[in-house]
Amino acid sequence: MKLLHRTNEGNESIGISYFLIKSLPLKSPAFIFLVIALTVFAAEASVMLLLHFLPKVSFQEEAFVDATLLVIIISPALYFYLFRPMVTQISARQNSEQRFRTLADAAFEGVAITAQGELLDINDQLTRMLGYEPHELIGQQLTNFIPQEDRDRVIAKIKTGSEEQIEHEMLCKDGSRINVECHWQSMKQQGIPINLVAIRDITEHKRMDAIITRQANYDSLTGLSNRRMFRDLLEQEIKKAHRSRHNLALMFIDLDRFKDVNDKLGHHVGDKLLVQAAKRIVACVRETDTVSRLGGDEFTVILSEMTDVNHIENVAHAIIQSLSQPYELGEEGIFISASIGITIYPTDATNPDDLLRNADQAMYSSKSEGRNCFHFFTGEMQEATRKRHQLAKDLYSAMEGDQFQVYFQPIVDLRSGGLFKAEALLRWQHPVRGMISPAEFIPVAEDIGIIDEISDWVFKESLEQGKRWTKLTGQSFRVGVNISPVQFRAKNNKWIKQINATKLMGAGVSIEITEGTLLNDRPEIVESLHAVHEAGVEVAIDDFGTGHSSLSYLQKFKIDYLKIDQSFTRNLTTDSTELALTEAIIAMAHKLGMKVIAEGIESAAQRDLLAAAGCDFGQGYLFSRPVPGKEFEKLLQTGMIPNRPQR
Repeated sequence: MKLLHRTNEGNESIGISYFLIKSLPLKSPAFIFLVIALTVFAAEASVMLLLHFLPKVSFQEEAFVDATLLVIIISPALYFYLFRPMVTQISARQNSEQRFRTLADAAFEGVAITAQGELLDINDQLTRMLGYEPHELIGQQLTNFIPQEDRDRVIAKIKTGSEEQIEHEMLCKDGSRINVECHWQSMKQQGIPINLVAIRDITEHKRMDAIITRQANYDSLTGLSNRRMFRDLLEQEIKKAHRSRHNLALMFIDLDRFKDVNDKLGHHVGDKLLVQAAKRIVACVRETDTVSRLGGDEFTVILSEMTDVNHIENVAHAIIQSLSQPYELGEEGIFISASIGITIYPTDATNPDDLLRNADQAMYSSKSEGRNCFHFFTGEMQEATRKRHQLAKDLYSAMEGDQFQVYFQPIVDLRSGGLFKAEALLRWQHPVRGMISPAEFIPVAEDIGIIDEISDWVFKESLEQGKRWTKLTGQSFRVGVNISPVQFRAKNNKWIKQINATKLMGAGVSIEITEGTLLNDRPEIVESLHAVHEAGVEVAIDDFGTGHSSLSYLQKFKIDYLKIDQSFTRNLTTDSTELALTEAIIAMAHKLGMKVIAEGIESAAQRDLLAAAGCDFGQGYLFSRPVPGKEFEKLLQTGMIPNRPQR
């Protein structure tokens, strides 16, 4: 019994040791000790059992000593044949688990094992993603780290057993949130249901998606919806209006003369103005209305659920008034206005394209009425738009078909009465419509972007005539040509190269620029002025007194002539304010070393008042209307200028 009891104890030791071995790291000191002990216990138990069945003789105690030696001898054999397979199996399992752990920790995704939602194990990446230590996560419910607003949705999805990917946010230790994409896979381990959860951080991916979406749908300068988004929003509002049987108003807003701001002050100033204009428009409408920027200086407003046309008019008035306020973008305030076209759904049209076209037509009607106003779309506007489109089409062929002509208007010396110089003016001889006024086609040419090409052609023609008349008269004769701010600012100007190619040191042409061109002393402006002076070309400020005049700029730049705008000349009488202003301009110009040309002289009384005020030169219908080159050459040869001052 004693031996059996000892054997039983050995068997219990073997069982306990087996379970200990499974839980210990392979090749650790404790693991090796237990394997050796287990082997010895097994050998001893075998010998004791053998002795138990031997006859009870006196040599039993001596046999026990021999048995001890036998234990030592058979222990290695027992290890190799009995325990080594077990050790090998445990070793393989632990190696497999270590490989899995290594792979899991090296994964780019967070990995977690849960049972009934409780975190049993996690990899290193998940701790890095959330900012917690492993012991702060193990034992917690995984859903505790999901925001409340996402939690119910995620739990419901898990309960369905779906293995679809779930997007939601997770809470980090520092209080921040990350966007994740989770994949839940259900399985069983030793009969216990568990979930293997792969968690991928998609925060950066979502951020980039948001940037791409914003770039695709929103204007980067103003933050308003762009043309693409506007189209989608308009379609949605049309569907809503159709269901609710409400009206919808679409406004098309165009900033008046915004191109002049860009040309004179630069695009960086123009961009700032656009940002301010966008804010002003938004401030005039309801939160439920939609403001978009289609591009350039074009904006739209969608007024939804309209039942009162008076509200539409009130909004239009508010926008016009707000946009006409000064823009403080530098040392001086900038003033612009806006033209607005309005169309109504479903009265005028029922689809986005027609509504936008109608609003655009109504806007151009506002432009033609003098700007700074709004117009509702009418059926007659469609015919006007058709004619405008036809005019634009004809303009493209006019350049190729030699339909443009340059006319010349004499500029007369108010003291001597002699023909001093001329101004070049563009005319269009249409093959069907005949002579078309510049007031009609110049705005269209500006809109379709061919005005610079036309201006270059006018300059070339004027230079050729000026050269011819210089040779004809034997003295320098100049033809004044209007140069746009864009032309004047441009590097490698064609017109400066053409002047230099004549080798006449400015003989043939002079240039006329608006005073706004000189308001911004940008390097390219200074460079162009330097090139002009180097070429011996005279510079005149056209329409003086109607723009942003500044004495400091007149002092800074070398200017040869000031041309007084015809708005001063038109109402010139003995005691008029216009005469006082004209006399002041003439006196100032002479003090600054400039000569003065008065435009728009139509009566002898105006001529005499200007001459008495000291004006140097005059131009207007009193002397001659603009005439073709051949007729002007006759005037130049004969000197027969009507109504010229008597010597």
